[in-house]
Amino acid sequence: MQTSKTKTRARRRPQPRRKPEVWKLRLYVAGQTPRSIRALANLKALCEEHLKGRYRVEVIDLLKHPQLARGDQIVAIPTLVRRLPPPVRKIIGDLSNTAGVLVGLDLRHKG
Repeated sequence: MQTSKTKTRARRRPQPRRKPEVWKLRLYVAGQTPRSIRALANLKALCEEHLKGRYRVEVIDLLKHPQLARGDQIVAIPTLVRRLPPPVRKIIGDLSNTAGVLVGLDLRHKG
């Protein structure tokens, strides 16, 4: 007795459009020091160039809210914390080393 094998074709379903991933960043500063101002300006420029429309920046002034340093274990300022996408990443300094910041945030690989 012979059995016939039927080939079924897998139909490709259209993939649902994913919302662009939103990056949630926190910049910890201590007042309006030159380093803090420079870090915020560098961060804004970097985000506009590499994450345009896909980022949220929260600036936390530790002179006004020192208790918030504990949550992200901040030991130096300015410090940038990438909250989303995971994993959490931290970069200390005024963010003037663009190549280093891009690698640190996983926006560009070492190379």
